[in-house]
Amino acid sequence: MISKIDGKLFADMVIQGAQNLSNNAEVINALNVYPVPDGDTGTNMNLTMTSGREEVEHNASHHIGALGKTFSKGLLMGARGNSGVILSQIFRGFCQNMEDYETVDAKAFAESFEAGIDTAYKAVMKPVEGTILTVAKEAAKAGVEKAKQTEDCTEVLEAIIEQGGIALDNTPNQLPVLKEVGVVDSGGKGLLCVYEGFLKGLKGEKVEAAAPKLDTETFVNDDHDFSGIINTEDIVYGYCTEMMVRFDKNKRPFDEQEFRQDMTKFGDSLLVINDDEIVKVHVHSEHPGEVFNYGQEYGELIKVKAENMREQHRNVVNKEKKAENNNAEQVETAIIAISMGEGISEIFKSMGATSIINGGQTMNPSTEDIVKVIEQSGAKKAIILPNNKNIQMASDQAAEIVEADTVVIPTKSIPQGIAALFHYLPDAALEDNQATMTEALNDVVSGAITNAVRNTTIDGIAIKEGEFMGLKEGKIVASETTQLEAAKALLADMIDDDSEIVTVLTGEEAESETTEALTEWLEEEYPDVEVDEQVGDQPIYPYLFSVE
Repeated sequence: MISKIDGKLFADMVIQGAQNLSNNAEVINALNVYPVPDGDTGTNMNLTMTSGREEVEHNASHHIGALGKTFSKGLLMGARGNSGVILSQIFRGFCQNMEDYETVDAKAFAESFEAGIDTAYKAVMKPVEGTILTVAKEAAKAGVEKAKQTEDCTEVLEAIIEQGGIALDNTPNQLPVLKEVGVVDSGGKGLLCVYEGFLKGLKGEKVEAAAPKLDTETFVNDDHDFSGIINTEDIVYGYCTEMMVRFDKNKRPFDEQEFRQDMTKFGDSLLVINDDEIVKVHVHSEHPGEVFNYGQEYGELIKVKAENMREQHRNVVNKEKKAENNNAEQVETAIIAISMGEGISEIFKSMGATSIINGGQTMNPSTEDIVKVIEQSGAKKAIILPNNKNIQMASDQAAEIVEADTVVIPTKSIPQGIAALFHYLPDAALEDNQATMTEALNDVVSGAITNAVRNTTIDGIAIKEGEFMGLKEGKIVASETTQLEAAKALLADMIDDDSEIVTVLTGEEAESETTEALTEWLEEEYPDVEVDEQVGDQPIYPYLFSVE
């Protein structure tokens, strides 16, 4: 029975939870409701959870409250997409409930899950049942009830997972679109993967990575990632230490498990690869000489290296500061546009955007990505154009974190972002620009063409894998065998008697013949509507349209 959980045990739970989520990321992506090639719930949740895991690995504490703060901060800054932001909020409340505890018992453990639900629901403007929120809520209730009957944290977590699974299976009955497509909620599935990994860690078990084994010839890496380290002084083990030992049968017999256990005493970031003749070792140590001396107990040293990571880190920081000083353009108001495609980025720049963050479907920027851009601008005020509904929540979190007075324009598409930026006035007050730019979103209708990645039926439209779909404001309105026919059907739905301008943004997969034929069709069918063709170079979507 496990009656108490401390920081060390919770760190193991986090690591196993992150690994289990990572192993299942593609499965979660495949649960995307719409059959478009942009299902990224699993990717976003995985990257968010990985950010939390990395912070925990860098700053482990036996005090569960202190460790929880570290974990929560990592999730917050690494949160990507709405699913990642909601995940970060669930564990924000979870960790806040434990922050004064050195260890938690079954009751406090269960209550922390429930506290996470309150925080997550408050973070979502319009909570929808049949999503990750429902799975989290039902699972937490079961945990609290179980904690009234047992002092075993394992039994509490098992009850949470069991009820979470039941709630997940029920999501299609709460969201009709899930039932229509025949899938469960992807975010709820991702959360359960985290909880299942937690249980493994709680029991002292390990989730093996579902990835190729390390290449024994290239496992030694001269590049060190210092992204998780804030100050040079934070580096506990200062030397990247590597050695290769050829076994000597007259010396100490090699036992891999014993060797690994002994090596953990010298530092962290340990990698050990061996065969019958040689063992290769990589470890971050404060005393490289001790590592080499230990290696000699088994045989002859045939390769050794020790690099001072503190000095490397100083050089990296100095270079980054110099680059920031040279490149950072000081502006009064920073305008940050999330963009996909070089052509679209150039449009935003030409309209006054001061910073471009590459992102969109399948590549949502994190909260930290947005925060860094605003901070590096040195601006006192900032305007964020997410240009994607799945980047809205990360943008909102970034606006809360930065010191600059920041507003987020709720742009859900590239056309909306362009329309909003068109109405920006440099001399106007931030609040006035926010109102004017937000109001401009009502004057534009957004559309997109992309290809179907599976057979399904949505809103009565039969969709076949490989066909081209027309999406109006994110909703599928047509599915045809060619880009041209899909575009015609979509635009016929978008254009009405009040329409004046149709903007066509051509993507990487747009066909010149199709673009030419589409333009001719528009001019013939809608002679009173002006057609503006622009090169967007966006991936995934051969065509993006705006109708104003």
